[in-house]
Amino acid sequence: MATTEENNVPVAQTETKEMIKEESPAAATEKAEEAKLEAGGDAQQQQQPTAKEPAPPKVLVHKANFEKDVVYLYQFSRTPLLPSLSPYCLKVETWLRLANMKYENVDHKLKFRSKKGQLPFIELNGEEIADSAIILKELSQRNVDLDAALTTEQRNVAHAMISMIENHLNWVVMWWRTKYPDQVLKGYKVNLQHALGSRLPNGILNFFFKFAFGRKGAKKVKAQGMGVHSPEEISKFGQDDLKVLSDMLADKPFFFGDEPTTLDCVAFANLAQIYFIDKEVSYTLREYMTEHCPNLVGLVNRMKERCFPDWDDICTNLDLNSHLPKPPAEETKEKEGNNDEKEGDKDKELEPEDKDPEKEKADEKEKEKDTEENKEKDTK
Repeated sequence: MATTEENNVPVAQTETKEMIKEESPAAATEKAEEAKLEAGGDAQQQQQPTAKEPAPPKVLVHKANFEKDVVYLYQFSRTPLLPSLSPYCLKVETWLRLANMKYENVDHKLKFRSKKGQLPFIELNGEEIADSAIILKELSQRNVDLDAALTTEQRNVAHAMISMIENHLNWVVMWWRTKYPDQVLKGYKVNLQHALGSRLPNGILNFFFKFAFGRKGAKKVKAQGMGVHSPEEISKFGQDDLKVLSDMLADKPFFFGDEPTTLDCVAFANLAQIYFIDKEVSYTLREYMTEHCPNLVGLVNRMKERCFPDWDDICTNLDLNSHLPKPPAEETKEKEGNNDEKEGDKDKELEPEDKDPEKEKADEKEKEKDTEENKEKDTK
């Protein structure tokens, strides 16, 4: 039978004692000499300089001057109808607001991606965390767990529903977007010039978007498996997913009762992509949800009111940080006044120095003499 290390310790100690008793005087002197040599070696080792401690790892984040415990969120730009065209980005921001975590959106104009090549990702205390599922898991362990009150069975159901939404329903929506990229731009009123921070005309940007997003996106959807089906079959897939969610929600305010959980964040982030499309653009899934799943429409509006009271401000001004307090109007006026004073000082610096009046009269007389001499020359 195998024994543990702790069980072997007493046995080793007793065996050592028995060996010491049976030793001869010669053996004892030899052992004493060996002990001296070992002690000398230990002393030499102690005299050797200790190795330098390794330098702390460098902070490899974009936000070098970060504030402690503030979540810096990197996501897509705003649109006039939706805070984010990515359900994963909207999921993370919705969760942050529900958890009352202090966060700030970084306006990076889509220049940055995580080390995994994804959006969204966050930076927290000099550490990058990528993938929306991992982000929520890490933040739940460090801060607030929205699912703390759920039973094991409820957590399992939530896991299955989230998998259905993100690995099936999301691809139904993605198929529609890649199939009709022009409808995406029109349906969400996307301004690519603002989103990309580009000076190119929107006409050129829209052309490249339709070509790149439509072509590359279609390949991804086909590789995932959704793209091999007919439009009618894909539409039916989406309707079946909506029906399952509607049946599970029933007449409850949220999926597991009176308080929203992570499942509500995921469902809202994905259903919002379907519901908040311009009415001028026809979309079968939105029409099905509105007609056959009114409780899902109610869920979307409840989550919107609870998590995004600044929704109109977000969509009107396309402000990534409308949730952060703005400086008072008096401070902004003072700053503007200070700027005007600085500009006035600069103008004064550019103005010529004041001249002495006597010098000015002398200069005028010299000019008059020059003009008279020039006239005499002309007459001659």
